[in-house]
Formats: sequence, C-alpha cells, structure tokens
Amino acid sequence: MQSIWGAGFGLHSLPLARRGYSVIAIDSCQTLVGELQRRAAGMPVNAVTGDILDFPEYVSKPVEVILCMGDTLTHLPDRASVEHLFADVARLLTIGGVFVATFRDYVPAPLQGDRRFIPVRSDENRILTCFLEYGEDTVTVHDLLHERANGRWQQRISSYRKLRLLQEWVAAKLGELGLKGRTGAGPAGMMTVVATKG
Repeated sequence: MQSIWGAGFGLHSLPLARRGYSVIAIDSCQTLVGELQRRAAGMPVNAVTGDILDFPEYVSKPVEVILCMGDTLTHLPDRASVEHLFADVARLLTIGGVFVATFRDYVPAPLQGDRRFIPVRSDENRILTCFLEYGEDTVTVHDLLHERANGRWQQRISSYRKLRLLQEWVAAKLGELGLKGRTGAGPAGMMTVVATKG
C-alpha cells in the first residue's frame, strides 16, 4: 500500500496503481480529487479529500511508500506540524519503507527588489505573476492574475503563506525518528528528500 499527499489529479498515483500498488491519494482540493477519481476508475486508488495531517485516519496498516511531492510540505501551518507529520510517517512506514518528499527551497537566498516578481504563466488572455514577501520562517506568496474577459483586463489577487524549510533541518528531524536517507537539489529550486525506515 502506498500513500500520496498533495495527490492532485494523479501524476504519481496513477503510475503506481498501474504497477499493481494499492494507493491512498490525499488532496485538500475537491476538484482535483474528483478528476483523480475519474482518471483512476477501475484502479486500486482510494482518492480522498482531506488534510495530510490527518492521513493516519486513512491508513489501516503500515505502508511501503509515502510520497509528498510538489511543494506540499511548505503549505503546512508551522514547523511543529511538519514534525508531527514526520512522526506519523515514521510510525506508519514498514521496516524498509521509503518516504519521498520534494519542496521548494525558500531559505538560502531570499530574492530582493524586483527579483521578487516572478512571471509564472501567460497567454493572450491571461498573465500570472507571483510576488514573494519573506519573513524569518515563512514566505508569503502573492498571486497577481490578469485575465481578459469581454475585451477588458481584470485583476485578481490572492496570497498564501509557505514555510521556509532548510533541507538539513528536514533530514535531521527525519533522522531523529529513525528515517535515514539523502537530500539533494532538483529542478526549478526544488529539494528532494528520500528517507528509509531502518
């Protein structure tokens, strides 16, 4: 059995299910969970809408693999929540089980000045730009979306807070729980952690 958090529409869940794994896929977005349920019809995927901090409620026995991909970890409310999550991972993994996580590295070099404005995506009707505002332990991401509708441009603004997690801190916390592994840099400022329960 595998558990995947921030499962989205099934980027990782579906390939695992095709290889014969039974998957519990958790995401907080009902729209994405609904899409995953449609795409996974007939496969051993239990897609649920929920909070990853509550994942033990969906697990009835130890699991072989837990995936937390994308930037899901940094969306948790605080570092205490990350530590609580890691403790549940260590408790629910089988011996030899693997925890894999990726998260964006917001720690070493906070962007300054105009570099804090990041073009994300654009086409003839939509322009999405992010603005980053750094705190000591967090970064606030402001999304600026310009959309053309009926020949006029409209602006929508939203913001959300993300944790700044140091990869060494993540590795140390997992190590304290008996999960040994490695960390490394991935593409586009993402960090990767692969830890095995001994």
